[in-house]
Amino acid sequence: MAFDEGLAERIRARLGADPGFTEKRMFGGLAFLYEGNMAVGVIGDALMVRVGPEATEAALERPGTRPFDFTGRPMRGWVVVASSAVSEDQALVAWIDQGHDFAASLPPK
Repeated sequence: MAFDEGLAERIRARLGADPGFTEKRMFGGLAFLYEGNMAVGVIGDALMVRVGPEATEAALERPGTRPFDFTGRPMRGWVVVASSAVSEDQALVAWIDQGHDFAASLPPK
């Protein structure tokens, strides 16, 4: 499965040279991990965000979101955001920051 390289570049631009971030191909897309914990990723043309179990319901109330159900079962703590909902940089930055904040709250791997 191909992923939206343009979206990946926008994520890279936001993350800058933060040494805590690494990239890894997974789920047929590209994941951005903070100290070994996934924060955000790109699958197809959509953004995948790890928001944490407590924030899942609130995240799903935001425009363009759906549960992350790559395995056929929704995964609590993860959402998929449609490309149309992150076309503006401000919206993308908010999602990236939320994913980063959750990943940063976890012990490094």
